[in-house]
Amino acid sequence: MELEEKLHEIKKPIMVLGTSSGAGKSLTVTAICRILKNSGEEPIPFKGQNMSNNAWVDCEGGEMAYSQALQAFACGINPCTEMNPILLKPQGNSISEVIHLGQSIGITSAKNYYKDWFIPGWEVIKKSLSSIYKKNPNCRLIIEGAGSPVEMNLIHRDLTNLRVAKYLNANCILVSDIERGGVFAQIIGTLELLKPEERKLIKGIIINRFRGDLSLFEEGKKWIENKTKVPVIGIIPWLNDSFPPEDSLDLIEKKSRFSNPMIKVGIINLPSISNFSDFDPLENEESLSIEWIRESQNLNKYDFIIIPGSKQTIKDQIFLENSGLSQDIRDYSNSNGNIVGICGGLQMLGTTLEDPYSKEGAKIYSEQTTKGIGLLPLKTTFFEKKLTRQINSESLWPCQSKISGFEIHNGQTELDNTQNSLNISPIFKDLNLGWYKENKEGGTIAGTYIHGIFENDIWRDQYINLIRKRKKLPALEKRTSSYKIKRESIIENLANEFNKNLNLSSLLN
Repeated sequence: MELEEKLHEIKKPIMVLGTSSGAGKSLTVTAICRILKNSGEEPIPFKGQNMSNNAWVDCEGGEMAYSQALQAFACGINPCTEMNPILLKPQGNSISEVIHLGQSIGITSAKNYYKDWFIPGWEVIKKSLSSIYKKNPNCRLIIEGAGSPVEMNLIHRDLTNLRVAKYLNANCILVSDIERGGVFAQIIGTLELLKPEERKLIKGIIINRFRGDLSLFEEGKKWIENKTKVPVIGIIPWLNDSFPPEDSLDLIEKKSRFSNPMIKVGIINLPSISNFSDFDPLENEESLSIEWIRESQNLNKYDFIIIPGSKQTIKDQIFLENSGLSQDIRDYSNSNGNIVGICGGLQMLGTTLEDPYSKEGAKIYSEQTTKGIGLLPLKTTFFEKKLTRQINSESLWPCQSKISGFEIHNGQTELDNTQNSLNISPIFKDLNLGWYKENKEGGTIAGTYIHGIFENDIWRDQYINLIRKRKKLPALEKRTSSYKIKRESIIENLANEFNKNLNLSSLLN
């Protein structure tokens, strides 16, 4: 039996739409998922199509957006790709990699996406929905929209907003961001552009990121309700807890939340940065401050720097070279600086990047071989197939400990036999997951393929203690709770704040 014929049997889905990108849809879904879990329901997150380079790998090795993985954690369940059946990973120049149910199936331009991928995309969305309900007949889907549902030039090819809402006859919430200004125009404009049958689906409005006394918006709330005939079901205050941005552009707005940090960390803001959620555990370390590095500068003010993952490693390495940052990083290393490269960052720290199949931009740059920063004697060759898998291993440096995380990368890295590789050592028992070397006068250069490496509490603590020892600071005290427990606490606090200021009762019937 098709899902359409069983819609009367399922619990009414809740869909969170936004007046714009960045209005707060993702965190609203996260909060609702935890609120419903705490009330005894069985919530499951869903986003039909997401565009993001901030990815997660599920237990079967499939790629999905990290935001849906975080929402799954809020539900107390394991993430799986059916929660995000279509993932588009931007590669620049309006080109994206297309991933269906966790597997890479092609490359598309924005211009050709509707023509080539709309029909198969809708089929994979329906397939995922049917599968979720078949496995979890008592669940309630909490669905996240994308951007605005009323981009009039795109609405005919919108896979993940109103098409899903109408297909499931979902109870929809419209979220607006008062911090951006023009909240009345955001709401009225969005509702006016909806067709009558679409507007009927909007059952509530949320005003997000309100600063100050919530009672001061009472007149505004009444005006919106009188004008739209839709209840304002929540006015959510500005929240300070640190969550990963879904878009790399939002990194510009991220600032350290802690005063008087002892350790200063610099992260290179690559043009094609990916998996920036790797740094959430560092954002939540009170002894650290993080700055994003966007242009050439003297890096000696940082206690360690990180070169993050990249969706286009060769493109980003050429950016580093042309901007002067490659030389800055080499100078920093020569000044006994401490460097960590993750995934693409590991590859860039090596000597050579080989691209025989043009997977990383060799056609664009007319070169199959690109020089790396040259601080680790490593050579990377990009092959046609990507590696995605979860990792469970054991570290050898800076301490022995159990390690978990995941890999998402094209490219195989090995020791460069043309270089002196006597002073380089593996970081993990699985020898291909990372390497490090110590400078003669102090400082270390390390690179790993493991995303989520800093979520490993013992490993993270020991690396930070390595830096603290060199600064003659006392070691961190033994931890009373892990980062994952802290993440749970952040999700719980988020849900509590929403629950105090949000009335979901009318949407649950």
